[in-house]
Amino acid sequence: MHAMPKISVDYDGLATFLVVAEERSFSRAAKRLGVGKGTISRVISSLEEHVGVELIHRTPRAVALSTAGTALYERTAPHLRAVAEAFGKLPERGAEPSGVLRLTAPHDFAITVLPAVIAQFALRYPEVSFDTRITNARVDLVAEGFDLAIRVAAGRLGDSSLTVRRLGISSTSFYAAPSYLARRGRPKAPWSKDHDWIAHLRLLEYWKVPTTNVRHLSDDMIFIRELAREGSGIGFMPDYLAAPYVRGGLLESVDLAGKGLTAQVFALYPSSGQVPRKVSAFRDFLVEWLASSPLD
Repeated sequence: MHAMPKISVDYDGLATFLVVAEERSFSRAAKRLGVGKGTISRVISSLEEHVGVELIHRTPRAVALSTAGTALYERTAPHLRAVAEAFGKLPERGAEPSGVLRLTAPHDFAITVLPAVIAQFALRYPEVSFDTRITNARVDLVAEGFDLAIRVAAGRLGDSSLTVRRLGISSTSFYAAPSYLARRGRPKAPWSKDHDWIAHLRLLEYWKVPTTNVRHLSDDMIFIRELAREGSGIGFMPDYLAAPYVRGGLLESVDLAGKGLTAQVFALYPSSGQVPRKVSAFRDFLVEWLASSPLD
């Protein structure tokens, strides 16, 4: 049994053939495609040579499909229309941002800041939907298919393959519940052994504090805040995270003479190719939001 010969597909020629078949005229096809009649004739001749069969019968007065041409039209027209429609409906082709924005952010920032940001952004750009993954892990954006990541760091970021945009500043300070301060008093120095301290392991590494001086160590700022609220010790946390509890009287600031820490908030996204509109729009929206609503 002989294998069928493989024929490469001349998509441009096939698209021109479909227009000629529908118009039944080289002149009308040329007008519809915005090219000269001679160009149409050359494209059809080239396509016929490519497939090895006559597709269109030409007479001085008419154009008609051959049997092979009729079969080719009937079998390919629906598929080419579907392809054209698919290209026309691709996200990001329109003027407005659209499509699914896959976003990752650390737990504390995502829970405290992002709901209001995303809600307002969604009102402004109704064609954008969100897939938000909340994790403190440093995910690989390209390998895991994320459009954008938000990270808070006290130092430099090491992701040289990504575009990095600074969004704002986050200050971090010490906080404790009024019940703890009433029971134990206020410390005179940070990380002293006469108090119970609650710290994030990454910030502890930054301060180079011995773990023996910390009673509660965690990798989650929300947990640190809640533990401090319960009176378990003095927590070191972002000011924006503590602010609602300070206003509600659940936490108090513990001033330790310049021992706070300022971190920066960054947006990171893949730098290869053109930045999708949904990514640039959300990035710029975050910059505006944090400028008008600082993290305090």
